[in-house]
Amino acid sequence: MSFERDVTDPLVARAVELKTIFHQDAVERDKQGGRPIEQIRLLKESGLPSAQIPVGYGGQGASWLSILRVVREFARTDGSLAHLYGYHHLPLNLVLFRGSSAQKDHWLRASAAGNLMWGNSGNAMSKTSSGRRTDTGWVVNGTRPFSSGSHIADYIQISWENPDGERLTAAVPADRPGIVIEDDWDGIGQRQTGSGTVSFKDLEILDEELISSPQVPLTPYTSLTSLLQQSVLLNVFVGSAQGALDEGKEYTSTLSRPWIYSGVEKHTDDPWIKRQYGELYIKTLAATELADKAARSLDEAFNQGPGLTAGDRGAAAIDIATANVYAGEAGLAVSSEIFEVMGARSATNANGFDRFWRNVRTHTLHNPAEYKKRTIGTWLLSGEFPVPAMYR
Repeated sequence: MSFERDVTDPLVARAVELKTIFHQDAVERDKQGGRPIEQIRLLKESGLPSAQIPVGYGGQGASWLSILRVVREFARTDGSLAHLYGYHHLPLNLVLFRGSSAQKDHWLRASAAGNLMWGNSGNAMSKTSSGRRTDTGWVVNGTRPFSSGSHIADYIQISWENPDGERLTAAVPADRPGIVIEDDWDGIGQRQTGSGTVSFKDLEILDEELISSPQVPLTPYTSLTSLLQQSVLLNVFVGSAQGALDEGKEYTSTLSRPWIYSGVEKHTDDPWIKRQYGELYIKTLAATELADKAARSLDEAFNQGPGLTAGDRGAAAIDIATANVYAGEAGLAVSSEIFEVMGARSATNANGFDRFWRNVRTHTLHNPAEYKKRTIGTWLLSGEFPVPAMYR
């Protein structure tokens, strides 16, 4: 298929090898949920967690195109691992965007040297944790939901509100006393992402662990974090569509039986089946091409560094929003319609084909396409780029 991997990219080649291993028990792990400990160990051994860290801090300085293609590759069998790997880059780059020189030198070098994994417990929409000031920092109590990656992280980005209602953010070791991973994620999809609740019980934060402050305004460059998040999600959607099509094609070719009124001896000779697969392929290929275009736009914006202009940031935001909307719709369509051409016997728990739809459906609900379409339409009609904010 035309959306096969570019294995000339060494990062993608490594991801293909890992995906083959992850695939062996992807269905069973999806049923179990919990923590993919062995898979994270293999991911760290591969060196992929440090790939995007700049060379000056000991990383490989990989492009976003490469990183997002790795996300996509993992999603071809396991959306949870794709999510964990992709979201690992959000707090890591928050340090790059908004950390002090000393913080970047410390955290990025440590992450590169140890291939450390980062998670987050900083959901900005839930003001459910608060802190009180001490002589050396803060003491935080409360909870934060949707804490993706916290259950397998070496470092966690956490957030809380100060007495003035301002949101503060810090990076802390995941094993620090006062951090309790509740392991209560109960989503229908993305079941090994640990996207549940983290509780803080008299958690001590040092001043040097605070990342920037509410008084420091966002710039076009430092606001790229939201575009990174959207880019990760859209590539989970695309990879899920690719995986559903991969597995559906194999099942259809080897196990599906022709419908009794089709007049053909082989299911793959049915004109309806051929046409439907043609449509699914077109949708998946289009989503893949838009995803690559968006990744290249992200690279162009990111590589401008602190000098990134609002206009160039806005152009990247439109490309990413466009790809995100289409990827979500294609992912849902392909992962659902594939059952129609595989047949009734495909819809079993043992086959686990439903994991693709459940993974895409879970994430698209966090990011309504309706509002992205309005953003794109506003730009098309008026030339007005979206104001940098969550999800855009």
